Amino acid sequence: MNTEKRTNQKAGTVESNALRLDEKKAEQIIDALNTDLADAYVLYHQLHKHHWNVEGAEFHDIHVFLQEVYEDVEAAADEIAERLQALGGVPHASMTTLAENATVEAEDEDVYDIRTSLSNDLEMMGNMIESIRQHIELVENLGDYATGHMLREQLETLEEHTHHIEHYLEDDTLVVSESTN
Repeated sequence: MNTEKRTNQKAGTVESNALRLDEKKAEQIIDALNTDLADAYVLYHQLHKHHWNVEGAEFHDIHVFLQEVYEDVEAAADEIAERLQALGGVPHASMTTLAENATVEAEDEDVYDIRTSLSNDLEMMGNMIESIRQHIELVENLGDYATGHMLREQLETLEEHTHHIEHYLEDDTLVVSESTN
């Protein structure tokens, strides 16, 4: 590891930006986006855990679906981090900082049945949907319509995945368990 360190920008600071957004407004937006970034990475890791551990007759479809979802979440996180930087901020990057700043809580290390896992994902995604909606309102009230547009697109994708999980959790299935008569 290089012992010489040169810091370009300290975490938690906001510098002027070429987007000509006032630093005070940018600071509020950066705080909101860093929360979204932290939440996204908590969700990403939980989805990945469920992708690794899914079992049962519907294994393959759910395994593939969860990979699609966590890849979308990771892409959204990347887009958020790049927007944060463009606004003059420093995206949260360490696992400790992300965990400390997330507003959603990941399940523990245990492996659960897929219905429990998907229910936990659904709960986390619902909380994130509510938060993103609030952040859309915040950024647009501050005149940052580009960030609002980005968040709207991410919200639409998250809502679609949430709806699909809701369908996976419905009672109707082709898989029938043996009767214990």
